[in-house]
Amino acid sequence: MAGMNLLEMIMAAQGGASAQQAGSQLGLNQSQTQSAIAALLPAISSALKKNTSSPQGFAQLLGALENGNHSQYLEQPETMGRQETIADGNAILGHLFGSKEVSRAVAGRAAEQTGIGSDVLKKMLPMVAAMAMGGMSQQTRQPDMKSQLAGLAMQQMLGGGQKASGLGGLLGGLLGGGQAKQQRQVQQQHQQGLGMLGKMLDADGDGNVMDDILNMAMNAKK
Repeated sequence: MAGMNLLEMIMAAQGGASAQQAGSQLGLNQSQTQSAIAALLPAISSALKKNTSSPQGFAQLLGALENGNHSQYLEQPETMGRQETIADGNAILGHLFGSKEVSRAVAGRAAEQTGIGSDVLKKMLPMVAAMAMGGMSQQTRQPDMKSQLAGLAMQQMLGGGQKASGLGGLLGGLLGGGQAKQQRQVQQQHQQGLGMLGKMLDADGDGNVMDDILNMAMNAKK
């Protein structure tokens, strides 16, 4: 699935089985399901971009992808019918959006685009969030992606004195020289990782409008 964006990953995984399972939970047919996911994903992508624009936010995402079991949401379609999935999806949305008001605004905008009721889309939003994390989890397991994203984890270790583990540990024996040299190398990898993540988060849809919706909703809750 290298080079795919989130929408393509979700619809390609297991022939789109998780997406169809999510839609069927809410009485949507195949066409409605794809339309709903395509309308909801830009908000999730935009929020992820905002959250990963800082080193701390990016590191938190890496930690969540490495330590969580998000790939199950695309590899095991039956998980879409579980309350644990909804709870995890809502936790993801809470971290990304910060309030239920933002989720309501996102669902409302998607309802205008698709003609599907906003109440249905609000219920689908946590499942889409879970599948989005599943897509990123699968992608970051790819060797080229993993090696580049590992740079940020190493940067965290160099800055905070933490022990190398997981993604950061991959670079432990590769970065020679002093700390300044290491930090330069890690920063380069960080930028490459951000570029790869940006391509992945380019979900199809009206991203610019959704950015405006997110900004207005997030400002309103302050």
